[in-house]
Amino acid sequence: MRPAVRYREHVVFTSPSEPTLPRILVVDDDPWILKMVTTVLKKRGHDIHVGRNGVEGLAKAKEIDADLIITDIMMPEMDGWDLVRTIRSTPGLSMIPVIFLTALSDDDDRIQGFRLGADDYLAKPFRFDELELRVEKAFRSKARIDDLSGAVASARPESAELPAAGIRGNLDQIGLSSLLVMMEMERKSGILVLKHDEDAARLFLKSGHILAARFDNKAEPRGADAIYELLRWTTGKFDFSSLEVDMEDEINSSTTHLMLEGARLMDEGGH
Repeated sequence: MRPAVRYREHVVFTSPSEPTLPRILVVDDDPWILKMVTTVLKKRGHDIHVGRNGVEGLAKAKEIDADLIITDIMMPEMDGWDLVRTIRSTPGLSMIPVIFLTALSDDDDRIQGFRLGADDYLAKPFRFDELELRVEKAFRSKARIDDLSGAVASARPESAELPAAGIRGNLDQIGLSSLLVMMEMERKSGILVLKHDEDAARLFLKSGHILAARFDNKAEPRGADAIYELLRWTTGKFDFSSLEVDMEDEINSSTTHLMLEGARLMDEGGH
C-alpha cells in the first residue's frame, strides 16, 4: 500500500521531498477518448493509466492502487456496469471513487450508475473543463472518506477487530458513519440496531454492504432515505449482532455513496 496522501492543487505530496501524482485509471474502448482524456488529465498533473475494456480495467485497478477510475459503460468483454459492480464488491478496491463517462445519458442510466455505487456520471460529448471539475470533486470526496477511515482506525486499538458475536455502544462515542466504514472494512454480516429517544431502526448488512434499513415504529422512510435520516443521529445507542443475512438488496448503493449523499443532504438542510 502507498502512504496516505493529501490532495492539493492537483498534486499529491507524501512528504516535502517525495511528490506523488494522483493515479487515475481511464477505461474506454474508444482510442480517441483514451487519448484526449489522458492528454487533458496529464496536463493537470495526474498519473494516467488506461484499460481498453472492463477486463483490462479491473486487472489494472488491482495492479496500480488507483485513486480514481473513469470508465465508459458500453465496452466489449466486460461492460462498465459489471466493472463497477465488481470493484464495489472487491476488498481493497471498493472505496475507489468512480466516474462514468458514457454516451448513455437518460435518467434510467444515471440512476443505474448511482445504484451500483458510481460517484459521478458525465455524458458524452463532454467539455474537458467539466471533466476536470468532476475529477477535483471526486478527489475531495475521497479525501473526506480517507479522513473518516483514519479516524475510525485511530479510535480503536491497533489490529483490533469487531468481536465475532457483535458490538454495542453509544452513538456519541462513535458515529454511525464511522460504524458503517468499520463494518465495510471488515465485511461484517448481521443486523445493526439503532435507538434514539423513542425511535429505533435496523440496518441489515451482508459482507459489509447495507442491504436494507427500516424503522421499527414507522413505515417510512425506508431504504436509502432511512439511512440519510439515521446519519443525523448524534446520540443514542447501537447494538450489532453478527449473523448471516439473506434478503433482497433494497439499497443498491455503496456505503461511500450513501455517506456522501447523506452529508450533502445535511449540508443543504443546514443552509
